[in-house]
Order: sequence, then C-alpha cells, then structure tokens
Amino acid sequence: MTAPKTREDLFAFLDSLGIAHKTKDHPPVFTVAESVSLRDEIPGGHTKNLFVKDKKDNFFLLTVEENASVDLKTVHHLLGAASKVSFGKPEKLMEFLGVAPGSVTAFGAINDTGNNVTFVLDADLMQADIINCHPLSNDATTSIGRDDLIRFMEATGHRPLVLKVTA
Repeated sequence: MTAPKTREDLFAFLDSLGIAHKTKDHPPVFTVAESVSLRDEIPGGHTKNLFVKDKKDNFFLLTVEENASVDLKTVHHLLGAASKVSFGKPEKLMEFLGVAPGSVTAFGAINDTGNNVTFVLDADLMQADIINCHPLSNDATTSIGRDDLIRFMEATGHRPLVLKVTA
C-alpha cells in the first residue's frame, strides 16, 4: 500500500488544476464543538464528515454542514445503500482515505485511488460559496470554492453525489 498523500501533495494537486485554495493553521480539532472558535476567522460552510458503510461493505463519505443532523436509520434509502449504514472502521478510513478519525475530509478523495468510497455532498452545504475542509489533517482548515470542490473530486476520479441527506 502506498503512503497516503500529504497536505503538500493535496495543495500541489489543487494548484495543478488551477483551483484557488486558502489554508489556516490552527491547533488540532477533533470535534465540531472544538472548531467553533475558528468561525470568525474562516468564512464559508464548515463541514462534518460521516464515514459509513452498508452490510455489503459499500463505503460512503457524507460531507454535511457542521450543525446538520443525518438520520443514520434512514439515510441508506437516499444513498441507494444495500442496508442501513453504520460507521466504517478507522482502519478502512486510513486505507481508503488516508486519514485518521478526527481528520476526516472530502479531500480524502485524493487517496481513494481504488474508488472504494462514494462521496456525498449535502445539498444544503453546497448552497455555500466556500466550503471548508481539513487538508488531510485536523490542524488546519482549507477553504475552497463549492464548484472547485466538485472539480477536485472529479479530477480524482470520483463523481460526488449532491443529495439532501440532512434533516
């Protein structure tokens, strides 16, 4: 298995696509609650990511607005999953997205070279012009345009689904 891409690899990839991005370093944050203090410094939509799987080991990354709630009992209907979903194991998170729990991000698509994960961007989050995600580690936040996030994902070989998965 190749080593996961780093934040520098991510930025070089974004630069190669001509995608503007801005990153703010900060102390590591592991929860949405811990990251709230950064809101005044970083405008745009802030994300929460849920790495889930169905019983057939189909994996999904749901990227939603940080305060939104996802009904894990019913979201499988929206995703077309084979069953109700449960959280994916940290080992699979590292294997597929190259990140540890607490650093989960839509930018993990850069590490999913085997297309093991279906990326789902919540329709409500995608109303924001700027989307904020961890750059593969939770000690920084990278801001990127909404359309550029989709362009980035497509450049990694993923076609993200934009679905309303939040309550």
